[in-house]
Amino acid sequence: MSFLLTILTPTYNRASLLPRLYKSLCAQTCRDFEWIVVDDGSTDGTADLFSAGADMKRTVALRYVRKTNGGKHTAVNSGVREARGMLTLILDSDDELPPGAVAAIEAAWKRVEGLGRQDIGGVCGYMAHRNGKRIGTPVVSGLYSSLALRYEAHVTGDMCEVFRTDVLRDHPFPEVSGERFCPEALVWNRIAREYPLYVIPDILYLRDYLDGGLTANIVRIRMQSPRASMLTYAELTTCRVPFAVKVKAAINYWRFWYCRRADTIVPPIARCWYGLRPVGWMMHRRDVVEHYSA
Repeated sequence: MSFLLTILTPTYNRASLLPRLYKSLCAQTCRDFEWIVVDDGSTDGTADLFSAGADMKRTVALRYVRKTNGGKHTAVNSGVREARGMLTLILDSDDELPPGAVAAIEAAWKRVEGLGRQDIGGVCGYMAHRNGKRIGTPVVSGLYSSLALRYEAHVTGDMCEVFRTDVLRDHPFPEVSGERFCPEALVWNRIAREYPLYVIPDILYLRDYLDGGLTANIVRIRMQSPRASMLTYAELTTCRVPFAVKVKAAINYWRFWYCRRADTIVPPIARCWYGLRPVGWMMHRRDVVEHYSA
Protein backbone atom coordinates (compact mmCIF):
# COMPACT_ATOMS: atom_id res chain seq x y z
CA MET A 1 0.00 0.00 0.00
CA SER A 2 1.28 3.47 -0.88
CA PHE A 3 0.46 6.87 0.59
CA LEU A 4 0.79 10.50 -0.34
CA LEU A 5 2.75 11.19 2.84
CA THR A 6 4.98 9.40 5.31
CA ILE A 7 5.11 11.14 8.68
CA LEU A 8 8.41 10.03 10.15
CA THR A 9 9.06 10.39 13.88
CA PRO A 10 12.56 9.59 15.16
CA THR A 11 12.36 9.29 18.93
CA TYR A 12 14.55 8.64 21.94
CA ASN A 13 13.13 8.46 25.48
CA ARG A 14 10.08 10.58 24.71
CA ALA A 15 7.32 8.11 25.59
CA SER A 16 5.51 10.74 27.66
CA LEU A 17 5.24 13.11 24.68
CA LEU A 18 4.26 10.73 21.89
CA PRO A 19 0.55 10.46 22.83
CA ARG A 20 0.09 14.20 22.20
CA LEU A 21 1.70 13.84 18.76
CA TYR A 22 -0.49 10.82 18.01
CA LYS A 23 -3.61 12.79 18.99
CA SER A 24 -2.71 15.47 16.45
CA LEU A 25 -2.45 12.80 13.73
CA CYS A 26 -5.85 11.43 14.63
CA ALA A 27 -7.28 14.94 14.15
CA GLN A 28 -6.04 15.28 10.54
CA THR A 29 -8.77 16.11 8.03
CA CYS A 30 -6.89 14.17 5.30
CA ARG A 31 -5.87 10.61 6.15
CA ASP A 32 -3.67 9.78 3.15
CA PHE A 33 -0.59 9.20 5.31
CA GLU A 34 1.32 6.59 7.26
CA TRP A 35 3.13 7.17 10.54
CA ILE A 36 6.52 5.54 11.00
CA VAL A 37 8.03 5.76 14.48
CA VAL A 38 11.74 4.93 14.61
CA ASP A 39 12.77 4.25 18.19
CA ASP A 40 16.47 5.03 18.49
CA GLY A 41 17.10 2.64 21.39
CA SER A 42 14.82 4.21 24.00
CA THR A 43 14.95 2.90 27.58
CA ASP A 44 11.86 4.66 28.94
CA GLY A 45 9.08 2.31 27.90
CA THR A 46 8.56 3.63 24.37
CA ALA A 47 8.52 0.05 23.06
CA ASP A 48 5.75 -0.86 25.53
CA LEU A 49 3.70 2.10 24.33
CA PHE A 50 3.62 0.68 20.82
CA SER A 51 3.44 -3.01 21.65
CA ALA A 52 0.17 -2.21 23.37
CA GLY A 53 -0.88 0.18 20.63
CA ALA A 54 -3.51 -1.86 18.78
CA ASP A 55 -5.91 1.10 18.99
CA MET A 56 -3.27 3.32 17.40
CA LYS A 57 -2.95 0.97 14.44
CA ARG A 58 -6.70 0.94 13.90
CA THR A 59 -6.79 4.73 13.86
CA VAL A 60 -3.73 5.52 11.73
CA ALA A 61 -1.48 3.47 9.45
CA LEU A 62 1.31 2.93 11.97
CA ARG A 63 4.64 1.14 11.82
CA TYR A 64 7.03 1.00 14.75
CA VAL A 65 10.73 0.34 14.07
CA ARG A 66 13.28 -0.14 16.83
CA LYS A 67 17.02 0.24 16.30
CA THR A 68 20.24 0.55 18.25
CA ASN A 69 20.88 4.07 19.48
CA GLY A 70 22.88 6.05 16.92
CA GLY A 71 21.42 9.56 16.87
CA LYS A 72 18.46 11.23 15.21
CA HIS A 73 20.05 11.32 11.76
CA THR A 74 20.52 7.54 11.73
CA ALA A 75 16.88 7.09 12.78
CA VAL A 76 15.82 9.34 9.89
CA ASN A 77 17.88 7.27 7.46
CA SER A 78 16.20 4.09 8.74
CA GLY A 79 12.73 5.59 8.46
CA VAL A 80 13.27 6.92 4.95
CA ARG A 81 14.28 3.43 3.83
CA GLU A 82 10.98 2.12 5.23
CA ALA A 83 8.77 4.92 3.89
CA ARG A 84 5.95 4.16 1.45
CA GLY A 85 4.79 7.73 0.98
CA MET A 86 5.56 9.82 -2.08
CA LEU A 87 6.54 12.62 0.34
CA THR A 88 8.15 12.47 3.79
CA LEU A 89 7.67 14.89 6.68
CA ILE A 90 9.99 14.53 9.67
CA LEU A 91 7.90 15.18 12.79
CA ASP A 92 9.87 15.29 16.03
CA SER A 93 8.46 13.48 19.03
CA ASP A 94 7.92 16.69 21.04
CA ASP A 95 5.97 18.42 18.24
CA GLU A 96 2.63 18.01 16.48
CA LEU A 97 0.64 18.93 13.38
CA PRO A 98 -2.32 21.30 13.13
CA PRO A 99 -5.50 19.52 11.91
CA GLY A 100 -5.29 20.77 8.33
CA ALA A 101 -1.59 20.08 7.75
CA VAL A 102 -1.86 16.91 5.65
CA ALA A 103 -4.74 18.39 3.62
CA ALA A 104 -2.64 21.49 2.87
CA ILE A 105 0.29 19.33 1.79
CA GLU A 106 -2.02 17.30 -0.45
CA ALA A 107 -3.41 20.43 -2.10
CA ALA A 108 0.07 21.88 -2.61
CA TRP A 109 1.37 18.66 -4.13
CA LYS A 110 -1.53 18.54 -6.59
CA ARG A 111 -0.50 22.02 -7.72
CA VAL A 112 3.08 20.80 -8.11
CA GLU A 113 1.92 17.85 -10.21
CA GLY A 114 -0.07 20.30 -12.33
CA LEU A 115 3.14 22.15 -13.16
CA GLY A 116 4.50 19.00 -14.80
CA ARG A 117 8.03 19.60 -13.52
CA GLN A 118 10.30 16.83 -12.29
CA ASP A 119 12.83 19.11 -10.61
CA ILE A 120 10.67 20.13 -7.63
CA GLY A 121 11.93 18.40 -4.50
CA GLY A 122 8.85 18.75 -2.31
CA VAL A 123 6.68 21.20 -0.41
CA CYS A 124 7.66 23.69 2.26
CA GLY A 125 5.37 25.43 4.74
CA TYR A 126 5.64 27.37 7.94
CA MET A 127 5.93 26.44 11.60
CA ALA A 128 4.24 28.05 14.58
CA HIS A 129 4.39 27.82 18.34
CA ARG A 130 1.47 26.14 20.04
CA ASN A 131 0.17 29.56 21.05
CA GLY A 132 -0.30 30.29 17.34
CA LYS A 133 2.67 32.62 16.86
CA ARG A 134 4.26 32.05 13.45
CA ILE A 135 7.98 31.17 13.59
CA GLY A 136 9.19 31.90 10.06
CA THR A 137 8.98 35.41 8.63
CA PRO A 138 8.34 37.02 6.19
CA VAL A 139 5.59 34.97 4.54
CA VAL A 140 6.38 34.08 0.93
CA SER A 141 5.13 31.53 -1.59
CA GLY A 142 6.40 30.04 -4.82
CA LEU A 143 9.45 28.05 -5.88
CA TYR A 144 12.55 28.46 -3.73
CA SER A 145 15.42 26.21 -2.79
CA SER A 146 15.95 26.12 0.96
CA LEU A 147 19.08 28.26 0.44
CA ALA A 148 17.23 30.80 -1.70
CA LEU A 149 14.48 30.93 0.91
CA ARG A 150 17.05 31.99 3.53
CA TYR A 151 19.40 34.18 1.57
CA GLU A 152 17.27 35.62 -1.24
CA ALA A 153 13.79 35.79 0.30
CA HIS A 154 15.39 36.43 3.73
CA VAL A 155 13.02 34.14 5.61
CA THR A 156 14.25 33.55 9.16
CA GLY A 157 13.18 30.85 11.60
CA ASP A 158 12.58 27.13 11.21
CA MET A 159 10.45 25.96 8.29
CA CYS A 160 8.60 22.70 7.64
CA GLU A 161 10.21 20.94 4.69
CA VAL A 162 8.30 18.01 3.18
CA PHE A 163 10.65 16.32 0.74
CA ARG A 164 9.99 13.79 -1.96
CA THR A 165 10.93 10.46 -0.46
CA ASP A 166 13.09 9.48 -3.42
CA VAL A 167 15.08 12.71 -3.00
CA LEU A 168 15.73 11.89 0.67
CA ARG A 169 16.81 8.38 -0.29
CA ASP A 170 19.28 9.86 -2.75
CA HIS A 171 20.65 12.21 -0.05
CA PRO A 172 21.03 10.20 3.17
CA PHE A 173 22.63 11.68 6.27
CA PRO A 174 26.31 10.75 6.59
CA GLU A 175 26.78 8.39 9.52
CA VAL A 176 30.14 9.12 11.13
CA SER A 177 31.53 6.46 13.47
CA GLY A 178 31.55 7.71 17.05
CA GLU A 179 29.31 10.71 16.35
CA ARG A 180 25.62 10.87 17.22
CA PHE A 181 24.61 14.08 15.50
CA CYS A 182 24.55 15.43 11.96
CA PRO A 183 23.10 18.87 11.19
CA GLU A 184 19.99 18.73 9.03
CA ALA A 185 21.39 21.72 7.13
CA LEU A 186 24.07 19.50 5.59
CA VAL A 187 21.50 17.41 3.71
CA TRP A 188 19.02 20.23 3.13
CA ASN A 189 21.79 22.31 1.51
CA ARG A 190 22.82 19.40 -0.70
CA ILE A 191 19.22 19.01 -1.84
CA ALA A 192 18.96 22.77 -2.41
CA ARG A 193 21.73 22.57 -5.02
CA GLU A 194 19.48 20.35 -7.15
CA TYR A 195 15.85 21.02 -6.25
CA PRO A 196 13.59 23.93 -5.40
CA LEU A 197 10.66 23.44 -3.04
CA TYR A 198 7.09 24.60 -3.56
CA VAL A 199 6.65 27.04 -0.67
CA ILE A 200 3.16 27.68 0.68
CA PRO A 201 2.10 30.19 3.35
CA ASP A 202 0.20 27.60 5.44
CA ILE A 203 1.28 26.63 8.95
CA LEU A 204 2.03 22.92 8.73
CA TYR A 205 3.83 22.24 11.99
CA LEU A 206 3.52 23.17 15.67
CA ARG A 207 6.50 23.23 17.98
CA ASP A 208 7.97 24.73 21.10
CA TYR A 209 11.62 24.51 22.08
CA LEU A 210 12.20 22.26 25.10
CA ASP A 211 15.08 22.81 27.52
CA GLY A 212 16.36 19.30 26.90
CA GLY A 213 16.00 19.37 23.12
CA LEU A 214 18.61 19.59 20.38
CA THR A 215 18.11 23.31 19.81
CA ALA A 216 18.76 24.22 23.44
CA ASN A 217 22.04 22.27 23.51
CA ILE A 218 23.21 22.71 19.93
CA VAL A 219 26.75 24.00 20.59
CA ARG A 220 27.64 21.17 22.98
CA ILE A 221 26.10 18.65 20.57
CA ARG A 222 28.13 20.00 17.66
CA MET A 223 31.29 19.89 19.76
CA GLN A 224 30.66 16.20 20.37
CA SER A 225 30.16 15.54 16.62
CA PRO A 226 32.88 17.70 15.08
CA ARG A 227 33.34 15.95 11.74
CA ALA A 228 29.68 16.25 10.71
CA SER A 229 29.70 19.85 11.91
CA MET A 230 32.88 20.69 9.96
CA LEU A 231 31.49 19.01 6.85
CA THR A 232 28.35 21.14 7.05
CA TYR A 233 30.29 24.39 7.33
CA ALA A 234 32.89 23.45 4.71
CA GLU A 235 30.17 22.72 2.16
CA LEU A 236 28.32 25.93 3.03
CA THR A 237 31.38 27.93 1.97
CA THR A 238 30.93 26.50 -1.53
CA CYS A 239 27.21 27.27 -1.79
CA ARG A 240 25.63 30.25 -3.52
CA VAL A 241 25.18 32.34 -0.38
CA PRO A 242 26.33 35.85 0.66
CA PHE A 243 30.04 36.27 1.36
CA ALA A 244 29.37 37.13 5.01
CA VAL A 245 27.62 33.77 5.43
CA LYS A 246 30.66 31.99 3.98
CA VAL A 247 32.96 33.84 6.37
CA LYS A 248 30.83 32.82 9.35
CA ALA A 249 30.74 29.22 8.10
CA ALA A 250 34.52 29.14 7.75
CA ILE A 251 34.96 30.45 11.30
CA ASN A 252 32.60 27.77 12.59
CA TYR A 253 34.52 25.13 10.63
CA TRP A 254 37.68 26.00 12.57
CA ARG A 255 35.68 26.40 15.79
CA PHE A 256 34.73 22.72 15.69
CA TRP A 257 38.00 21.61 14.09
CA TYR A 258 39.56 22.00 17.54
CA CYS A 259 37.05 19.46 18.92
CA ARG A 260 38.14 16.68 16.61
CA ARG A 261 39.83 13.48 17.71
CA ALA A 262 43.35 12.78 16.53
CA ASP A 263 42.15 10.06 14.15
CA THR A 264 39.34 12.14 12.61
CA ILE A 265 39.36 12.36 8.82
CA VAL A 266 39.01 16.12 8.45
CA PRO A 267 36.71 17.44 5.70
CA PRO A 268 38.72 19.79 3.46
CA ILE A 269 38.09 23.52 3.23
CA ALA A 270 39.59 25.91 0.67
CA ARG A 271 42.93 27.42 1.66
CA CYS A 272 41.52 30.93 1.33
CA TRP A 273 39.72 30.31 4.64
CA TYR A 274 42.82 29.28 6.62
CA GLY A 275 43.36 32.84 7.84
CA LEU A 276 40.19 32.57 9.95
CA ARG A 277 41.58 29.71 12.01
CA PRO A 278 42.63 31.96 14.95
CA VAL A 279 39.07 33.34 15.16
CA GLY A 280 37.75 29.79 15.28
CA TRP A 281 40.22 29.03 18.09
CA MET A 282 38.91 31.95 20.16
CA MET A 283 35.31 30.78 19.70
CA HIS A 284 36.34 27.25 20.62
CA ARG A 285 37.94 28.44 23.85
CA ARG A 286 34.79 30.36 24.73
CA ASP A 287 32.71 27.24 24.04
CA VAL A 288 34.89 25.18 26.37
CA VAL A 289 34.46 27.71 29.18
CA GLU A 290 30.69 28.01 28.66
CA HIS A 291 29.85 24.36 28.13
CA TYR A 292 32.53 22.35 29.96
CA SER A 293 33.78 24.48 32.84
CA ALA A 294 33.07 23.13 36.33
